[in-house]
Amino acid sequence: MKNPLEDRADYSRTPANPAAVPDRCAGRRLDQVLAELWPQHSRNRLQGWVREGLVEVDGKVEQEPKRKLLGGERLRLNEPREAAELAEQPEDIPLDIVFEDEALLVINKPAGLVVHPGSGNWSGTLMNALLHHVPAIAEVPRAGIVHRLDKDTSGLLVVAKTLEVQTDLVRQLQARTVKRQYLAFVAGVVFYQATIDAPIGRHPAQRVKMAVVPETRGGKAAVTHYRGLEQFAHCALIECTLETGRTHQIRVHMASVKHPLIGDKVYGRPDPRLPAFPRQALHATRLALVHPLEQRLRQWEVPLPADMAELLETLRYE
Repeated sequence: MKNPLEDRADYSRTPANPAAVPDRCAGRRLDQVLAELWPQHSRNRLQGWVREGLVEVDGKVEQEPKRKLLGGERLRLNEPREAAELAEQPEDIPLDIVFEDEALLVINKPAGLVVHPGSGNWSGTLMNALLHHVPAIAEVPRAGIVHRLDKDTSGLLVVAKTLEVQTDLVRQLQARTVKRQYLAFVAGVVFYQATIDAPIGRHPAQRVKMAVVPETRGGKAAVTHYRGLEQFAHCALIECTLETGRTHQIRVHMASVKHPLIGDKVYGRPDPRLPAFPRQALHATRLALVHPLEQRLRQWEVPLPADMAELLETLRYE
């Protein structure tokens, strides 16, 4: 079988990296064995690469992740061309810059923009846009990005222009002195304020998801403060303040207390009483930190984006 991607310009075959399937893996699925032999990649990513024709079993392309192996087969993983050739290319992507000086940028990220290149999103990201806007930022690891927002979360994030500033901002994040506040629409009644102190880690069964996981099983400390701002028939507008910055933290924490975000297809649940919304209704509205050069507290704030503002008006006049 011909590799269906061998003629595509954005892929290249890596040097020989065959691995023999251990006898103890007999009867196991191809994707499970790949995840064991190439632990640097997530199982979800490996499944995608199998379907794209990037995995060979005994010299033949195999595109079924669930194929059972007998043991002793030779596997080859032809990883796609990644950061050096795609992710690090400058792209003229418009940026909504809230603040910029010689040290840093504060960006108001729109929903739909991926922050950092990854599987399935090797171009068209915030990183590509930054490399075009500030070419010298290529000398800074991850193009100065020190924290992320999910693709479908909008709002503020800070980017360092130099290594020294990046180091300072990372230390502030570790010390929990960077203050981040979010606005979100969640299911249920929330007319109070509360704190969720629950560790977050990879979901034990669904590896593409995060979950509240005990620290003894790999969970990391995560603290979210929230308070109700405005109550509607079946949902509420809330404000969340983060002490930590775990992956999907607000989405996981709010779902864990039975208040999943409206529009969250991963952690939410279908409810015909809730308004339809095409993404998780989450917006990073305020950001505060100590400016690394000025050594004084700076704060920025942006209003709700158009889609969330429209949702708010609709809820108010229902």
